[in-house]
Amino acid sequence: MVRLTSTSDHSRDTIARAYSSPPWWYDIRGLFILTFAYRSTLGRQVRLFGRNLGAHHLEVAIGSGSLLEIILRWRRWKGLPRVQIVGVDYAESMLAGARQRFAGRSDMALLHADVASLDFADACFDSANIANAVHCFPDLDGALAEVVRVLKPGGTLAANVLLYPRGPRLLRGIAEHINQWGMRKGILYTPYHHAAIREKLLASGLAMVAEEVCGNAYNVVLRKPPEPVRS
Repeated sequence: MVRLTSTSDHSRDTIARAYSSPPWWYDIRGLFILTFAYRSTLGRQVRLFGRNLGAHHLEVAIGSGSLLEIILRWRRWKGLPRVQIVGVDYAESMLAGARQRFAGRSDMALLHADVASLDFADACFDSANIANAVHCFPDLDGALAEVVRVLKPGGTLAANVLLYPRGPRLLRGIAEHINQWGMRKGILYTPYHHAAIREKLLASGLAMVAEEVCGNAYNVVLRKPPEPVRS
């Protein structure tokens, strides 16, 4: 296994600048990374995240909104209820694309925010998704702490995490080259080892609901424990 070494300054502002590409290029690049770095599929993502939208939902690192738009179409096709969504991102160019995509929707608010310092009240969301973004958080512990804080007791978090490349040598080599490029570009902070990221997620105080490793992706759904019953 090749251990990736970052050559970029991974401050939040540096990462935001790295995501300053036009939204259409971000979407093309994202599909390529999904296929060859995560070694996952769009359908698997849609099912993972589409099932995890509660009545009041937080979409973390919404990007251009392209994945969320597909998810919402899938939910309509499945006859699932509409929900109130707050989408946040630290890159203004990504938010601009999402605002254009979802213009006129009264059930959605799109805000500039740092996931490690959210300006929301405690226990105000029924669910949260972090899609294709854990890898770019320079302060993952802070991000998880904030997501846990704003989730209601019993609320759920769905996330997929980029793992260090696994599998056949050719596919592993392709993924390693993409990850090295991502670190140089500033869009990748780090991939994770499966055992280490699982431990970190559970250490945040969330309980595991479902998990799977698929390709180089670790897909999880976790739940914030309910408040204890007071006698």
